[in-house]
Amino acid sequence: MLHRNFIGGAWREGAEVYRDINPSDTADVVGEYAHAGPEHALEAVSAARACAPAWARSGIQQRFDLLDRIGSEILARKDELGRLLSREEGKTLPEGIGEAARAGQIFKFFAGEALRNAGELLPSVRPGVGVEIAREPVGVIAAITPWNFPLAIPAWKIAPALAFGNAVVFKPAELVPACAWALADIIVRAFAEIFGDARYAGAFGLLMGRGSTAGEALVTSAEVDAISFTGSAAVGRAIGASVFGGDRPMKKLQLEMGGKNPLVVLDDADLDVAATCAIQGAFYSTGQRCTASSRFVVTNGIHDRFVAAVTERMRDLVVDDALKAGTQIGPVVDERQLAQDLSYLAIAQSEGAQRACGGERLERATEGYYLAPVLWTGTTPEMRINREEIFGPAATVIRVDDYDEAVAVANDTAFGLSAGICTTSLAHAARFKRDAEAGMVMVNLATAGVDHHVPFGGRKGSSHGPREQGAYAREFYTTVKTAYVNATPSS
Repeated sequence: MLHRNFIGGAWREGAEVYRDINPSDTADVVGEYAHAGPEHALEAVSAARACAPAWARSGIQQRFDLLDRIGSEILARKDELGRLLSREEGKTLPEGIGEAARAGQIFKFFAGEALRNAGELLPSVRPGVGVEIAREPVGVIAAITPWNFPLAIPAWKIAPALAFGNAVVFKPAELVPACAWALADIIVRAFAEIFGDARYAGAFGLLMGRGSTAGEALVTSAEVDAISFTGSAAVGRAIGASVFGGDRPMKKLQLEMGGKNPLVVLDDADLDVAATCAIQGAFYSTGQRCTASSRFVVTNGIHDRFVAAVTERMRDLVVDDALKAGTQIGPVVDERQLAQDLSYLAIAQSEGAQRACGGERLERATEGYYLAPVLWTGTTPEMRINREEIFGPAATVIRVDDYDEAVAVANDTAFGLSAGICTTSLAHAARFKRDAEAGMVMVNLATAGVDHHVPFGGRKGSSHGPREQGAYAREFYTTVKTAYVNATPSS
């Protein structure tokens, strides 16, 4: 079966066919998916533009019903969808099911937000004049999503876009069309069930394909009003340059572009808590999370015990097929990502880092992209392995003298997404929440792992634009209109 794109209310074939491969078993073809070309992207945007005014005026109860219906089906099918996710992307099955559940919860949350899009009524400084402040839809949203969270991240872009009355064109990462198609199928059927006709045929579109073709067409289209992108820093900067450069119409822009997240471990930390935070934050989900702990910044008094505790746990980690019971770490997502991870092993060696544990290419019962999580010690802040986002099961240890040096090293990065600290000192925890140059701060928790009802995002090179998730999502997906009313016009 060829899985097609959804454009203007109809399932459409693309310009070429992509074979989706299971990274745990490269002999297993998940399915065949139609890749959209630039012409398909422009058709989808035109359909969204034509539909946008009517969808903006749709009833908030109907939007609630739509998103609630989508969320309910995702939650009812979370085991099935989680299995598909794990088979396609390589997360372990419990992680896949957990992500599917989170996607359902996100749609449920934004169903409620459709009813809570409040404005303000204020008096003017001029007698007899009233001021009304309302939030309105932005228009056509291009949602461009990565491969590492193929259900949750699309959910937290598509759900608020629809909730606040925007039309949305969804362009998933090339590597994960199966999850994208399954989500789109649920959304399309929910539209048919709630509305029963084609009046909002362009309100949602699915474009599977390459970023360099379908994605580029979305970015440059004059009919797209806003772009929400999650992916690499290089691509995010290129999108920003395209949107803000030249003479193209300006767009609203939201970029989430990764991190180089520190986990600070102080002498007074609970060693068991610190080791747990390190293992979960750095290596779960195969380290393929923008919030992953990639730098352990550890003070002298606990350094050796911390390294020993982490390496002991690393040796016990089970790396295997994502669908296999007992697997803790699945494969790297594909051959290209594996090659990148392995290249950093050579870089680390050339820079003088000491490999404390892991880094071996592993063989399992099926041919897959298996890599033992790696820990480097004896590293310094200026090394490339401490500057660049590796996006794999890899972490470094940087030895420091005290809290002040730890904070300085933690903040010495171009990124600022998530930062964590392990300490039993309330004073140090309070200071770190203030001192950390990051959008999210974790105390005695892994740097990866966030809730769906609160804002997500970072600072510096990690993020641009309003926050995602929670009530803060309305800052991006709505625009503010201020209306003045003379309540006492002259006769």
